[in-house]
Amino acid sequence: MDLDIAPIAGRTELFDSLDGGWPEFMTKDPTGVFYYRHFEEFWPEFTLLAVDRATGRAVAKAHAVPLSYTGSLDLLPETGWDWAIRTAALDRLSGATPTIVSALEIMIRPDLRGTGLSSVMLGAMRDNVAKLGFTDLIAPVRPSGKTAQINEPIDAYARQLRGDGLPADPWLRVHVRAGGRIVNVAHTSMVYGGTLDQWRSWTGLPFAETGPVEVPGALTPIHCDVAQNHAVYVEPNIWIHHRL
Repeated sequence: MDLDIAPIAGRTELFDSLDGGWPEFMTKDPTGVFYYRHFEEFWPEFTLLAVDRATGRAVAKAHAVPLSYTGSLDLLPETGWDWAIRTAALDRLSGATPTIVSALEIMIRPDLRGTGLSSVMLGAMRDNVAKLGFTDLIAPVRPSGKTAQINEPIDAYARQLRGDGLPADPWLRVHVRAGGRIVNVAHTSMVYGGTLDQWRSWTGLPFAETGPVEVPGALTPIHCDVAQNHAVYVEPNIWIHHRL
């Protein structure tokens, strides 16, 4: 496939072919609004779109944000994805000078997953961040294989290796092969809640008993409290650092 991979440059209409990549409940995180409502205005050069030159259709996209961070790259914040978005938004509003870039998402068109495009887009993101003058890319990675081990503690999952010493998780493995280094776990990377009726509408599940609820696509069970009429999702991610 002959791809044109470049900053978005006003081509958001092509995103339509990338719909359907996430379970509905994953689109309800309120922190994401700070980024996805404004990324084309605030950070267009950090968003890459891959287009198949033969068809003119988008096949993948990659989102990242610049932010100001002076902490240790060996111990990144527990609040992961939410932290990266909030920090980038506040820095943009305050005029703070960014020192580092955080990846937020690499989305592959559903019919093309498993074809190696994720590695191509990660490489393009690394190259783009370096071209923009940054030496460090961090990523609160959502390990794709964790959904099949929903009750496995994230710290133990992050340490699972194959016989060749590479991570057992496929998405972590792509990052490590590209030169990334697993740093630490962001235990509360994405946190949001809703009423039980909202969760029923998002998932099609009854949410009728207090306790953990296993939802397809989630990395950990959702915390359900019938008496309080709410359920809360706390998603862990795994921080990876790419030195460019």
